Amino acid sequence: MRLFALMGLCATAALTLAAAVPAAAAPAGVTSATTLSWELQPTGTDARFRGLAAVNRQVAWLGGSKGTVLRTTDGGKSWQNVSPPGASALQFRDIEAFDARTAVALTIGEGEDSRIYRTGDGGRTWTESFRNTDPKAFYDCVAFFDRRNGLAMSDPVDGKIRVLSTQDGGRSWTVLPSAGMPAALPGEAGFAASGQCLVTSGPRDAWIATGGGAKARVFHTADRGRTWTVSETPLASKPSAGVFALAFRDRHTGIAIGGDFEQPDTAKDALARTGDGGRGWQVPPQAPGGYRSGATWLPYSLGGVLAVGPSGSDLSLDGGRHWKQFDAGSFDTVTCTPDLSCWAAGEKGRVARLRLG
Repeated sequence: MRLFALMGLCATAALTLAAAVPAAAAPAGVTSATTLSWELQPTGTDARFRGLAAVNRQVAWLGGSKGTVLRTTDGGKSWQNVSPPGASALQFRDIEAFDARTAVALTIGEGEDSRIYRTGDGGRTWTESFRNTDPKAFYDCVAFFDRRNGLAMSDPVDGKIRVLSTQDGGRSWTVLPSAGMPAALPGEAGFAASGQCLVTSGPRDAWIATGGGAKARVFHTADRGRTWTVSETPLASKPSAGVFALAFRDRHTGIAIGGDFEQPDTAKDALARTGDGGRGWQVPPQAPGGYRSGATWLPYSLGGVLAVGPSGSDLSLDGGRHWKQFDAGSFDTVTCTPDLSCWAAGEKGRVARLRLG
């Protein structure tokens, strides 16, 4: 989103889960006596990282401001600057990684500032695989179904959200026909806040989050982007508010989270849950206490969800119905890996791994 594109506390607070939901809802390794805290991993830069792709507990990639792309292969103990040459004026807002060598990174902005880069050698060299030449397009997020098939989304062009598709791992991209995309509302767009305005689950399902218009909505495809349906959410929507992030446990169960980035300490109408793949959305009994731009499900958990934003981090153990804040530091995005490692990233070079104590 154009408006959002124009826009350092220490992570030592911990949450004891004794007062949380029953232990049966907790993810593996989490008990009522478990404490959570973020362990900061110094990056040596003050770039703001809204793009985060963690492969496992050792390998993670970051995409940020000032054309910055970093990579770690030792669990965050050290970070390599693998930024594409000539990109220092661009903002990397999303990055997807498949292993320590292969990643696809998206820059945002009007016209040619929206680009996609790909590396297959750990960032030593990059190929610019897409450059937007339409001045009406503004790309926000990229996501993959598997190592070969993926999508990228732009704010509406000629009244409809524009979607790119790749079938070769990001080496080439094609604009999909707009016939299967519902019309956008006036002012509707995505938020390039955390790389989570476009997410996937399984081999064919994807969702797009929006705000800015009269309603905050979620678009869904079950055929890799050829056709889409759209549903309204109960989240508040205006130019600075809407759905900033989606997180799906599977093709049925997910949350939509956001708020108003101009009021980061309040979160009225900023969270909804779905159990039918996004056709319907319900307001839970409780939500995090502030605007949240990123969310992720804990691996192998029926109910564990993390959410992050500028005013703190929260945990739910019952699928987003109730939340407990466990940190007051600022992060923009969060993700977890299949080997039970969770990472967060944000402003002033802040990157952290979740510690269970």
